[in-house]
Amino acid sequence: MLWIIHTTGKCNLKCSYCGGSIPEELMPWKPRYSARELKKLIDSDPDPTIIFYGGEPLLNPDFIMEVMDSIEARFGVQTNGTLPHLLPEYYWKRMDTVLLSIDGVEWLTDKYRGKGVYRRVLSTAKWLSEFCNCRRIARMTVTRDTCIYRDVIHLLELGPFTHVHWQLNVVWSSKWPFLEWAKNRYLRGIANLVQYMAGKLVDGEIPGIIPFLGVLTAEKTGGWGHIPCGAGLRSFSIATDGRILACPIAIGEKWATLGNIWSGIEKVIRIDYVSPNCLSCDYFKWCGGRCLYSLYEKYWGDEGQKEICWVTKRTIDHILKLVPLIDRLSKKGVISWDEILYDPLMDSTEVIP
Repeated sequence: MLWIIHTTGKCNLKCSYCGGSIPEELMPWKPRYSARELKKLIDSDPDPTIIFYGGEPLLNPDFIMEVMDSIEARFGVQTNGTLPHLLPEYYWKRMDTVLLSIDGVEWLTDKYRGKGVYRRVLSTAKWLSEFCNCRRIARMTVTRDTCIYRDVIHLLELGPFTHVHWQLNVVWSSKWPFLEWAKNRYLRGIANLVQYMAGKLVDGEIPGIIPFLGVLTAEKTGGWGHIPCGAGLRSFSIATDGRILACPIAIGEKWATLGNIWSGIEKVIRIDYVSPNCLSCDYFKWCGGRCLYSLYEKYWGDEGQKEICWVTKRTIDHILKLVPLIDRLSKKGVISWDEILYDPLMDSTEVIP
């Protein structure tokens, strides 16, 4: 299973998407439980992956080190990438996955995350590439200013990132002309990315475009059967106050509390509880319901949800055009499907943007 561990609610940045630190009354800035208590919970999992999360998780390096010294697991961290020096190199070397927040080209990243952030994150990624044999994932937030083709290619070709993943800035923010933007810009960019990936596949290369790898994996394996990130069923978050949450961003929502670190997981959430309509959707195989938080909260209302679903379906349509090519190349021995297959629980990614 995937365990997402909040080390703190505090953050050193104030990105426009989230506004910075989580209020202490919602997420205490230090854990109110010990690594030993966490170990008792996770020891029941035969194959745990632990991803450190915040706020900015590196603001509490002592807790990260204590957990890594106490528990046997795969480890990773979702970080804004500006404070790598706070964690000793020994612990970085033990990380299997490092997700670094960067949105694409320099001006775009700095516009939403703060002046100079792009260069600091890139410096961290380059530093990690010198000694850390980890998956280094550029984690993008996609806004109306994003050119998805430009920004994904930019990050892939910089050098230090092994993979790129993105989330659309929908539902969490105020409503904006998302559908118009998607039709005019985003989906054209997705189509161009598909062509880019096709060219690389012919040359025997598999670009680390996580949404593409995820959709292709679902096609080959029969589908996710649940939200791809596993929220509430195969993935659980531990808040600093000890609550077990279905989703790391559902900090104050009652539906998301599934137990606590002392009593364990008391219930799980299945997609048919939340959105039975998803099960009958022709795209459920690849989408899995997309996002548990979005299905519960519906900040943009039913019409907004329909817009997001439409864009998701068209994105999947574009990606699936790669399947016949991969089949042909696999038969020729140029690439194999095994090289394509991707498990989002290993990296704490959502797959569907």
